[in-house]
Amino acid sequence: MVTIGGVVVLLLTVGHSLLLTMDQGSAHRTGLDLLAAGALLALGLKELLERREEGDAPPGWTRQLNRFSAFPLPLLIAVGIGIELASPDDLFLFAKSAGAILAAGLSTRAELTWAAVFTLVASLALLLPLLAVAIRRDRVIPLLEGGKQLLFARGDLLVGLLSLALAIYLGWEGILGLRAA
Repeated sequence: MVTIGGVVVLLLTVGHSLLLTMDQGSAHRTGLDLLAAGALLALGLKELLERREEGDAPPGWTRQLNRFSAFPLPLLIAVGIGIELASPDDLFLFAKSAGAILAAGLSTRAELTWAAVFTLVASLALLLPLLAVAIRRDRVIPLLEGGKQLLFARGDLLVGLLSLALAIYLGWEGILGLRAA
């Protein structure tokens, strides 16, 4: 929850300083879109270019996944924060939410209020899988295991393609913002 709020507030702060010009679309949204597009493009290309061949051993991160469960809770929380900050879908969500808040032209107090609302909703959404396991463990665990195996087998391709798709979308939005006069 603190991570989500911190990233959104940071993006709001950065967004205020990314004024390209006031006559080119929404300056805040344009700057954040282009910034996020560049980061996602780099991540997508890295994942696709380093793809392993079929039949190779799983990626190195999959072997480490089971070792994480032995870590103490504070270290697990720190690792979770790091993963959340590096996840392309989280970065996309944070950038788009900060851009939408900035584009609304709200006061600082209203921006912080909406950032808090977003943080609360996003944090509660993260609890849904845990709630599903608590309620229907016998049905949810096999689905999670199947998803884990699919992610291990095709995770690099999935992350690469998702990152490229999001980068294209954000780049397009940023270019449209630059072209708007």
